[in-house]
Amino acid sequence: MQNVERLSITLPAEMARLIRSKVAQGAYASNSEVIREAMRAWQETETLRAERVAIARAKIAEADADPRPSLTDEEVAEHFRRRARG
Repeated sequence: MQNVERLSITLPAEMARLIRSKVAQGAYASNSEVIREAMRAWQETETLRAERVAIARAKIAEADADPRPSLTDEEVAEHFRRRARG
């Protein structure tokens, strides 16, 4: 493994037990493998979150740039009243 850096981390006892348990069961070769897999999952989650935020920001920017006039509070309320009636 190239370009590795050693870190010392502190975990709650239950997390440490879970990591050691997975290694003892043979699911992973080492504690580090468990942590690396957890970090990969976290990175994927963060990437998806960032994509969702970017999409939301783009939609907001699109709405802000819409030249149509804004609706009044009453128009919005009426819209939802109609939707609620079905």
